[in-house]
Parts: sequence; C-alpha cells; structure tokens
Amino acid sequence: MSDNDLGLWLQRLEQRHPNEIDLGLERVGEVAERLGLLPLTVPVLTIAGTNGKGSTAAALESLLLQLGRRPGVFSSPHLLRFNERIRVAGFEASDEDIVAAFARIEEARGDISLSYFEFATLAALLVFRSDAADVVVLEVGLGGRLDAVNIVDASVAVITSIALDHQQWLGDDIDAIGREKAGVLRAQRPAVIAEPAPSEGLLQAIAESAAEPYFIGRDFFCDEQAGTWQARVRSADGSLIELEPQPQSPIIATNLCAALQALSLLGEDVTHLELSQALADFAPVGRRQSVAIAGRDYILDVAHNPHSVEKLLEYLQLNPCEGKTIALFSAMEDKAVRDIIRLSAASFTAWFLADQPSNPRAAKAADIAAMLRDENQYMISVSKNLRQAFRRAQSLITEQDRLVVFGSFSTVAELLPLLEKDRNRK
Repeated sequence: MSDNDLGLWLQRLEQRHPNEIDLGLERVGEVAERLGLLPLTVPVLTIAGTNGKGSTAAALESLLLQLGRRPGVFSSPHLLRFNERIRVAGFEASDEDIVAAFARIEEARGDISLSYFEFATLAALLVFRSDAADVVVLEVGLGGRLDAVNIVDASVAVITSIALDHQQWLGDDIDAIGREKAGVLRAQRPAVIAEPAPSEGLLQAIAESAAEPYFIGRDFFCDEQAGTWQARVRSADGSLIELEPQPQSPIIATNLCAALQALSLLGEDVTHLELSQALADFAPVGRRQSVAIAGRDYILDVAHNPHSVEKLLEYLQLNPCEGKTIALFSAMEDKAVRDIIRLSAASFTAWFLADQPSNPRAAKAADIAAMLRDENQYMISVSKNLRQAFRRAQSLITEQDRLVVFGSFSTVAELLPLLEKDRNRK
C-alpha cells in the first residue's frame, strides 16, 4: 500500500486490531508517553455522556473561535470523511497531516496493538501539537473511564445527559453507566454536570473523584421559554453571570449552556454578541440539521436511542410543518429499536424503511416494519437500500410536508451526499 494514502491507512487500521472496541488506557497511554504527548500544555475540555457530546463539542468550538482562540477538536464518529474527527482552528486536518501522524504512531508503537479509535486519538493529539492548538476539546468515544481520550487530564470535564446505551460495554443500568462517564473527572478540577437528573451512581462517582462539580439547575441554569432560552453560568469565583436570552435553535439549549459553563470555568467570558455570532455560525451536521431543497424540507438527526429520539420528537412538536411529517428510518440492530418505534410511531404519518446491505449491524427493514404494525402503523414502505427509500419518499412529499431522516449515524451519512447532489442541481 502507499504510505501516503489515508484511505488505505484506515483500511489497514480497521482490519489489524481484533476488536473494534478495546477499552483500556494502558496500551494507548504507553504509546502516548513514547511520543512525548503527555501531559498536554494547553487547557483541555473533555466531554462524556450518552447524548449531546457532539453538539456540545461543536458549540465549544464555535464559541472558542469567536473568542479568538485556536481550538483543537477531536470528535467521533465522522459522517462523510475521517478528517471531520480532527479539526484545528475550525478546519479539518488534511490527509497529509493525518498520514504523517499515523506514520509516527506506527513507528512508536512497536509491538503494542492499537485499535482504530486509539490510533485516531493519538493522531489528533499529534496534529494539535504540530498545528499549535491553544485549547483542546476531546469528545469521549465510548464511556469515559477507559476511553482512549482519558489518557489526557481534563482541565474542565463536561458530562452531558446519560441514558441506556452500549450496555454490553458500560453496564446494564444508569448507575453503572454514570460511573463510567464520571471516569473523566479529575480531583480538584471543575466538572460541569449537564445531566438534569443525576443517578445515585453518578453522584457517588462524582464524590469519589474529588472533582469540583457544577450541576445544572443548582450551580448554573438553562431557562427556557416559548421560543427562547437563557443561560446563567457560574464563574470560577462563584458569581453568577446572566447572558441575554437567545432564540431557540435546533441544538438542545442544555448542551449550549453546558458549553458556556465550561468556558466560564476556563476563565473565558462570553459576551452577548459573541454568543449570538457563535450561534449564527453554528450548524453541526446531522444534529437536527435542516435542509430545504425545491420547496421541500428535510431534517436529519443522528438520534439512535430512545432518549435522543424523544428529544427529536419534542423538537418536531415545537416546530410543526403545514403538511405531513414523514419518517425515513434505519437503526442498528443492537439498539433499543422497539422502544424507539414505540416512542415515535404515532408522530409520523408514514414510514420509509430500508435495509443497509453494506452495514451488517443494521436492523432488517422487515423487522422494523413488523414493530410498526404492532403499534398499529400501516403506512409503511420497505426498500432494499437507503437511496431507494429516499427517492421513493421524495416522490411523494409535497412542499408542505417534511421528511425526517433519523436512526443512526450511518443512515444520515448515506443520505447527506444525495441531498447535496440535489441541492447542487438547483
């Protein structure tokens, strides 16, 4: 293979390590030490949680750019390009920079086996150093305590909302999952807890960590009214800073308030104008992303568990359309698909379902259709792939209707290029 081809590097990484997920810090920590990456010499914001990590990371990036900082952001998974995972100063890392980082990791690791995610984490840290990032934002991939990003000590940790997901890795109940998420906390360092109803397991883990917690609803606040939200955040000296109300956006206001609170604890004061401009520039892909083409509205959301789908449904209810709301849905088989269907079945007039032949983890469309019929839903179209389902739905929706694409990252990722192609035709 060519050592300068990012695609071939990624293929090799996907095939080499026996486990896609291999939690633990010893191997990746050892290679990080060999590369001289630790400790980081710039402030670090680490984000853990079940839902809202990606949008919180994107909000932090947009706010930091408005403040004149040069943020290095590591997030996952990507939707269209691996480069999306590693960004500095608002720009994706180039193929050349990522390949150069991979080559350095390959040389340093010796006989230590690293997973795809561990390679990506180390590559991000190398790129941040070479591109002079002056603050680092790390999104946890899975869990927290044993996730690769936890080799880095957070200056401020953020925990977003917590729900049941990845139970095979993190535990069977909210208490166990909360304890795993709290693994990113550090003693005597601030922790922003944006989970509005923290479980006993999470509270106990916070206490054991000796971190300095700031709880939403107790220490900082997200006040939502019809059409607006307002943040009140706590400064490091304990004073309460009240920002002016902002219009509601597709992004959950709680996540935006968590980002503002984290920055306040870093000593960054965000003005009303900076916040307004950051929100104007802030359009994370695949998070309640709204696209209008030829008078038809599309909403794309990577919601893939009951809690995130519930938030999507709340957003749709608060922002109705004139006509019908129609679903294009495909989910991973290991997710709580039946619970998602039970929650959302009555919110859509019709359902377009599809198999994903290239994704062995995807649930079968016929099985999802059966679940919908169990919920007395019969306006169902089943297609052999997502492209076919999308074109069928497009042929039926009117200018008053909207099509909501959701269920998994891979569902949104496959349909984004089709929408972009349609937009470029107009």
